[in-house]
Formats: sequence, C-alpha cells, structure tokens
Amino acid sequence: MSKKDNGASIILAYLNEKNRPYSAQDVFCNLQKQHGLGKTAVVKAMEQLAQEGKIKEKTYGKQKIYFADQSQFKDVNDADLKAMNKQISELTAEVQTLTQSCRQLDTELKELNSSLTTEEMMAEIQELKAECSGYRERLEKIKSATNHVTPEEKEKVYKERDVYVKEWKKRKRLASDMMNTILEGYPKSKKEFLEEVGVETDEDCKVVLPTT
Repeated sequence: MSKKDNGASIILAYLNEKNRPYSAQDVFCNLQKQHGLGKTAVVKAMEQLAQEGKIKEKTYGKQKIYFADQSQFKDVNDADLKAMNKQISELTAEVQTLTQSCRQLDTELKELNSSLTTEEMMAEIQELKAECSGYRERLEKIKSATNHVTPEEKEKVYKERDVYVKEWKKRKRLASDMMNTILEGYPKSKKEFLEEVGVETDEDCKVVLPTT
C-alpha cells in the first residue's frame, strides 16, 4: 500500500467483497487491526472513493453510509436469489452445529488439561500402593500384638487414677492448710520457710495436678 493510496485500494476491495453498507467507523474497526489503518485515513479514503464514483454514499441524518457500486455486479434473478438464500440457511445451520461442537470440545479439553496425565496417574497409583502396603503392615503388627489392653483393664486403670488424683488433691490441700497455719506466726517468708524445712512443692518438681 503506497502512502498516496492511503488505504483506498484496501477499502475498495473490502467493500466490493462484502457488498454490504458500512459506515466509516465500521470499516475502521474491521480493517484497523489487520492493516493498521487510522480512522482519519479511512474517512478520507472513503470520501475520495465516493467522489471518484468507485463506491456509493448515502446520508442518514448525521451519518454517512458507504457501499459498493452495484452496477459492477451482474443482475441476479429470483431463482438465483432463492438458491443463495437456501445456501445461506444451510451454511448458517452448519456454523451453529460446528460452534456447538467446538464448545463441547473446548469443555472436554479443559477437563483433560485439568486432569492428571497417564504418567502422573501411574506415579500416584504407585505411591498409593506403597502407602496401602505400609498401612497393612502396621495393621498386621497391631493384630498380632500380645499386649492388648481390654476395655475392662482400661476402665480399671482409669478408676485407680481417679482415686490417686483425689488423694493427691486431699493431701495437697491438707499440707497447704498446715503451712498457712504455721506461717501465721512465722517471721520469715513462705519461700524461706519451705527452704528451711526442706519441703519441695509440685511447682519445684514441675508437676501439674491433673484437672480430671
């Protein structure tokens, strides 16, 4: 495309090929991406083509519409028009069918892309098999163990624990009451008293009394 041509030949060929009315804005939008035509250049080129009689121009209100010169095309009879209309209908139906098929294929493709590959699946299967094997071995060891605790034995242990905890609390409370009584007449601090008599508290031994 020469600088002098300013896109006129491209616009003329486009209008003749499409053979339908367009505004300058329509032509700019349709050709700008492919040919890099500027809007001002498109407007000037279409006005020039109209002045030269290469295309036709119609004004509707404030908008100008341009279309190919129909005298260059052969007359079409009714039979040809019907045949073309039929072909258009058939092609439209085919386009709709193909569009639907493309959508379905796109959906399937997205699902496949989000799925694991065959190699990844095989690797995951091997990992799961190894994990299952480890669990089986662990289960067999548990089943074959001879030191199982029966529910009765477990209950007995918990009951004994409750007895010891209660006794612990009781003795701790008695010891605390005794010390408080002594400390009422003791001239020194509680800490000094405990050091003097050699008493070690639960806290000194970092032992916590169970809450339950």
